[in-house]
Amino acid sequence: MTGSDRSPGSRHLPSGVQHAVRPGSALLRLETTASREGILDGAWWPRSRDIGAELPALLSALTEHLGPLTRVGLDATAWEGLPTRVIVDDHVVHVDSFPVGDDTVLITRGDWDLFSLLVVPPDTPPEAARAAMAQAVLAGNVSAGEQILIDTGSGERQSG
Repeated sequence: MTGSDRSPGSRHLPSGVQHAVRPGSALLRLETTASREGILDGAWWPRSRDIGAELPALLSALTEHLGPLTRVGLDATAWEGLPTRVIVDDHVVHVDSFPVGDDTVLITRGDWDLFSLLVVPPDTPPEAARAAMAQAVLAGNVSAGEQILIDTGSGERQSG
């Protein structure tokens, strides 16, 4: 990606971004078309359900590509120890949480610009996680997060 691929005021995600948030940590993949016709704008594969450890790195990586973020919304039942806000590059990002049982995280930039990311469960095998992330970023994808996880075998594992 060159500097001309995305202007500072662009309301689009950069094409073809795949980013390791930190070595051995969560993976983030973003890709859209200019029309943003798909249901999802990207996918996130955190390494744990410890939101205090996972969320700052995700938001920092997103800020690098999207600019300052204002809010993040996620499922309260899926995470341990949800904060009400996170500081990213000296900027406050508010955290909204609801018990929705959802497979997505919603990111808000500015007042109206909303991005939806599939959340791949932390214990998903690498091959299934890669398949889920690839399906989530297909231009024009019409499958919801839950269906993508089912289709790719990426759903939650039950402990025995």
